[in-house]
Amino acid sequence: MAERTDDGVTTTAKAGVSRWAWERPGRWTRGRVIAGLALVTALLLAFPRAMPNRPGHLGSLLEAFLPWLGLAVVPLLAAALLRRSATALLALLLPLAAWAYAFGGLFLAAPEPGERDLVVVQHNVSDVNTDPAGTARTLADAEPDLIALEELVPAALPAYEKALAPDFRFHEVRGTVGIWSKHPLSDTRAVDIKPKGIAEGWSRGLRTVVHTPYGEVAAYVAHLPSIRVGASGFASAWRDESAHLLGRAVAAETVGKVIVLGDLNSTVDDRGLSPLTSQLNASERGFAFSYPASFPLARIDQVLARAATVGRILTLPATGSDHLPVTARVSLR
Repeated sequence: MAERTDDGVTTTAKAGVSRWAWERPGRWTRGRVIAGLALVTALLLAFPRAMPNRPGHLGSLLEAFLPWLGLAVVPLLAAALLRRSATALLALLLPLAAWAYAFGGLFLAAPEPGERDLVVVQHNVSDVNTDPAGTARTLADAEPDLIALEELVPAALPAYEKALAPDFRFHEVRGTVGIWSKHPLSDTRAVDIKPKGIAEGWSRGLRTVVHTPYGEVAAYVAHLPSIRVGASGFASAWRDESAHLLGRAVAAETVGKVIVLGDLNSTVDDRGLSPLTSQLNASERGFAFSYPASFPLARIDQVLARAATVGRILTLPATGSDHLPVTARVSLR
């Protein structure tokens, strides 16, 4: 029988309560699954290329939207608070630190403008843009030295030429891409970045030499093939092949300073663009999400450079396109 004590509780009952309290998970032992998910999130933020790219180019898909992975902290924090888990709360510091390391620098102030800077604008104007003249005025209002445009269709081209002519004396168009410049252009040619599976007549790349007051700069304008996200994953094979062709052209460029402007259909973190990003530098200041214009989720419109530094990249006001224009100051060394 259980022995009754002075307080009227049996020793057997006390032992049962004590044993139940001891075995119940505590604040340091509960929430281990949440802590594990926090660790995985931190590792993916810090080492996104650890994610395999097969099947479905999942690595590229992760990298294209990598900054948004930080939002995983929000549901994990709610779960940690609900579970009252000190372990999970401490583990959440890891993805926060990884995100700050990867993207915190984008919030820092831009360097002071230099005397050897070029202001550039990059914009996919959309082939269904109903206001090309208004779009051109928006871009010109940024007072750039160079404007790169993609999805130039024959019907809209005269409107861009007319609207930009007063401020940009020089321009070149090849296929559906073009460049407008305040400085003389020479040695312009089309750049073949067409993947093998696309029909003839597809022309989305050009190269020209810009004669700036600070020396010659080879400027490339490119529009890489679109990608699709579907049941089979991230369909980017054509985009990746086109990036390889463009990267090969840039690697063979004999002019020392190079600027690449274009709709590259992914972010600079995407390993599919590594043929370009491995030999060029991108802006280290500013997010400038450019697509889609109605709710920008990623910057797929890029300004890249060789032997030059890309300053803070910013978006310009919306136009009649489904992309936002981006602008950056490129410092020529």
